Amino acid sequence: MRIELHVNGEACEADVWEGESLLFALRERLGFPGSKNACEQGECGSCSVLLDGRLVCSCLVLAAQAEGHEVVTVEGLAEDGRLHRVQEAFVAAGAVQCGFCTPGLVVATADLLEHNSDPTDDEIREALSGNLCRCTGYAKIFDAVRLAGA
Repeated sequence: MRIELHVNGEACEADVWEGESLLFALRERLGFPGSKNACEQGECGSCSVLLDGRLVCSCLVLAAQAEGHEVVTVEGLAEDGRLHRVQEAFVAAGAVQCGFCTPGLVVATADLLEHNSDPTDDEIREALSGNLCRCTGYAKIFDAVRLAGA
């Protein structure tokens, strides 16, 4: 089946099979490899994207469900060739190690700060609770969230 959607502000079309995930369509059909494929069960958050402004695990959304909708991936956060402030903060705080969880954490952090520019530690913990990092611990990630919010 053919779907049409907007990804990072661009009109896109792809031929997908009915059971294909949005994650697979983004990475393999449309050329947006930023979202990572880790658990395929919505447990790790590495594939997080914004679907019509709502944070979702793209591995749990069928590509067909995105028909006619707006998707923003980690690549779409940057503007005019400049990194988004959250991306810059993750680099500056050293919150990136292997980088596998980073796209999901960056998208989740951008979503959090869009709604709450000065979150408490508990609010950060809650907002990022769906994202697992196996390398950094979380101290530097929290530092990056605070830095981006400042």
